[in-house]
Amino acid sequence: MAHYTIKRRRVLGVLAVMLAIFRWRRRRRNYSIRMSRRKYGPLVDRDLERQRKLNDLYNSTDKNCISQLRMRKDVFWKLSAHLRDAKLVRDSVHVSVEEKLAIFLHTVGHNLRNRVVGFFLRRSSYTVSKCFHEVLNALCFLAKDMIKLRSIETHQKILDSPGRFYPYFKDCIGALDGTHIPAFVPENIANRFRGRKSYPTQNVLAVVDFDLRFTYVLAGWEGSTHDSVVLKAALNRTNGIPMPEGKYYLADAGYAARPGILPPYRGV
Repeated sequence: MAHYTIKRRRVLGVLAVMLAIFRWRRRRRNYSIRMSRRKYGPLVDRDLERQRKLNDLYNSTDKNCISQLRMRKDVFWKLSAHLRDAKLVRDSVHVSVEEKLAIFLHTVGHNLRNRVVGFFLRRSSYTVSKCFHEVLNALCFLAKDMIKLRSIETHQKILDSPGRFYPYFKDCIGALDGTHIPAFVPENIANRFRGRKSYPTQNVLAVVDFDLRFTYVLAGWEGSTHDSVVLKAALNRTNGIPMPEGKYYLADAGYAARPGILPPYRGV
């Protein structure tokens, strides 16, 4: 009986392997048929035109690069190299990391639609959307290492201004403020995002140090929300604004004075 059971298991194992090979060959044959049916139009002229436009974006002058991509050429190339080396964005068969990054920066820098960018670079809306979200996910991952408090020591700009900044601001480690970013939301909740602007916005809280580097960003609050409410939410979060003991941030008159926050005197 045991010999029969072992023999039966061997037969079933062989059948399973044969079935797997059959399915693999069938999928490969179907893929070959689909590839043989796929037809491509002439791409040479279109590719050359796209490459000329990309060269104008990040290979011509710093002025053009800043105007279109909102950063200098050297910053663009350093960022694209970092995304490639960290394997956050990969070169595909037809689209390079530099083009994907240019698509993203051109879109957010000018609030463009996928169809507009696709027409400009001779790409489909699907390709533009896919590249945009790939770079977006990479930058969100990268933000954890970039947006952080780097030092709580008195900044050199304060130390170099005795009598004006030092010692009055020796414990200041940055400044914070809110800004309204246009938001595209469903009509049924659009009123919650309308505040002092005529269009729906997000009230985004940003904190920077004296080297103009972001140390904290909180996005997502409705445009109708007061700045003090957004600040309170940022302070109450477990991963909120870093508040070292004895240090503080500068804020404008829209915020109330509290431990760690120093607004100006009224009328000053």
